[in-house]
Amino acid sequence: MIQTKELREVLHFVFSLQFLRMALFWTLSLIISYLHLFIQRFPFSRKSNSYTRCPPENTATFRPLCIITGATSGLGKAAAYALSKEGFYVVLAGRSSHLLSKTMVEIKEKNKNAHLKGFQVDLSSFHSILKFKGSLEQWLSDSNMHSSIQLLINNAGILATSCRLTTEGYDQMMATNYMGAFSLTKLLLPLLRSSPVPSRIVNVSSFTHLNVFDMQVDEGTITGKCFSRPKQYPCAHIYEYSKLLWTLEQWKPTSCEKFLHVFPIWHLWS
Repeated sequence: MIQTKELREVLHFVFSLQFLRMALFWTLSLIISYLHLFIQRFPFSRKSNSYTRCPPENTATFRPLCIITGATSGLGKAAAYALSKEGFYVVLAGRSSHLLSKTMVEIKEKNKNAHLKGFQVDLSSFHSILKFKGSLEQWLSDSNMHSSIQLLINNAGILATSCRLTTEGYDQMMATNYMGAFSLTKLLLPLLRSSPVPSRIVNVSSFTHLNVFDMQVDEGTITGKCFSRPKQYPCAHIYEYSKLLWTLEQWKPTSCEKFLHVFPIWHLWS
């Protein structure tokens, strides 16, 4: 039974400007995204860059490895199943060990030949990310598998309606959607580079980026110090920023700029 305090918090959020922004602006952004996708199908429209698929050629001698964060539900879960059918060794990364086990059982029921491995990791925790990297490398070594990754799908993300701080003192939504995904990718770049076949990084963003007009994210936003009270927490803005920020970070000149290709996720199945 819902408590009085919880009911007040729910009602306060439903009648807040943030909820109104989500209901109106996000709905319009979704419609615009679908219209854009529809227009792209016409011959006269400007075509976006696409890249040839790299399906496994011989899984008997080399089985490509894919890592998917947020793999226990939604798009991540669907991608895990689809890639297991393609012949990938799918590594599922998620916060709940119970949900990881449940997801792997469900995939196995639909694909008995699926090669799966689950790792518990909390992307809002730098300690958990480092532990995951070490466990992954140890597993690859113990399994006599090639020490490389062929596909990394950064899919995990959360939407928090109130300010929650991580153990390191950062805003949980910003840490999960931006800082954690960026840190994980940086740590796994050596394994992606060592792949004997072209490797890829897929960043699952959001249509809500269309609502970002003036991005001003400072230390106070990332740490959550400026949102100490729930009434002040702009959850819609923070979600929009967090889903867009680190993908923009990848466009900065780095040593891996020739290594990365950015493209819409639907090209994976086109």
